[in-house]
Amino acid sequence: MIPFLDLRPAYDELQLEMDAALQRVMKSGWYVLGPELEAFETEFSAFCGADHCVGVGNGLDALKLVLQAMDIGSGDEVIVPAFTFIATWLAVSAVGARPVAVDCRLDSANIDAEKIEAAITSRTRAIIPVHMYGHPADMNAISSIADRHDIRVIEDAAQAHGATYRGKCAGHLADAAVFSFYPAKNLGACGDGGAVVTDDVDVAERLSKLRNYGSIEKYSHDLCGANSRLDELQAAILRAKLQRLPEWNARRGKVAARYLETVGDIDGLEMPVPSDQVRPSWHLFVIRHPDRDGLKERLTSHNIETGIHYPVPPYASGAYENEKHCAASYPIAERLSQTVLSLPIGPHMPEKDIGTVISAIKKECQNESLAAC
Repeated sequence: MIPFLDLRPAYDELQLEMDAALQRVMKSGWYVLGPELEAFETEFSAFCGADHCVGVGNGLDALKLVLQAMDIGSGDEVIVPAFTFIATWLAVSAVGARPVAVDCRLDSANIDAEKIEAAITSRTRAIIPVHMYGHPADMNAISSIADRHDIRVIEDAAQAHGATYRGKCAGHLADAAVFSFYPAKNLGACGDGGAVVTDDVDVAERLSKLRNYGSIEKYSHDLCGANSRLDELQAAILRAKLQRLPEWNARRGKVAARYLETVGDIDGLEMPVPSDQVRPSWHLFVIRHPDRDGLKERLTSHNIETGIHYPVPPYASGAYENEKHCAASYPIAERLSQTVLSLPIGPHMPEKDIGTVISAIKKECQNESLAAC
């Protein structure tokens, strides 16, 4: 079986560095809010080109806490993509605000900037564009709209570690950006983890309190905070992996280029179309096919594992059924949810596996064409 994702080769490549990081933490006896986290925050903020980084427990907490740090809550509205992982919506709901969905673009699966302004009301406080699959959204257009209406922009960069937009790194394209370090991410921990990156010193200071029971000084609690801290072990591992991130992203890009060059012109198969303004992180390589489920099943018969990101848009989930969203309002999101299929991709994907995936897609799509004749 060609796995959709195999995390073991990353450890094989970085075993010495990761083992040394773990031993360093264990020997230090300091496991929470210590020097490894402080060093990672400094290194990751510098990597993104931002002034501040605040490590937290996971990506969802990063979203919730940055909204709290910006005083966004009950009665407020936040514009979100109609098509995204549900965490983007859940964070907005968790602080008492209302997620307002805007449909997406077919070529990138990102929020359609041209449709945002129509969704803004007097209650709109922020826009959360998601860099879907590692392709940065049209941040200039989004920021221009936000500036006109004096609202915040928060990047959901959970899939875009190291991606760039007009030469600037994801994480430094808005008022703040949130990252997830879930193990499957381009920069993944050995467990859950997350961070917020920002140039806003006030937001960073509030986040540092909010993640730690509302406190910087022990037993002095200035805010109603949470317990959401990126621990020392995960921070040390992420420091080791951060050194390889540009190289690993480049390897992902080579796999993506092979797919685009070899199966990009097959009839009925729609490919991701990166803008000239972006360099994707290629967290996922997502094609579209009218018989997605059938193609997935046929690739499985070739021992190729694939994924679907995402089959159920947030507005169609049980979590939001009481809001009675109309699927007809989001035709692109509907089409994406029914047609997207994620192919195996990663920095350690063997050349023979890439070739096998390409051959299987060509064979199955050729069989489709013959059957249609």
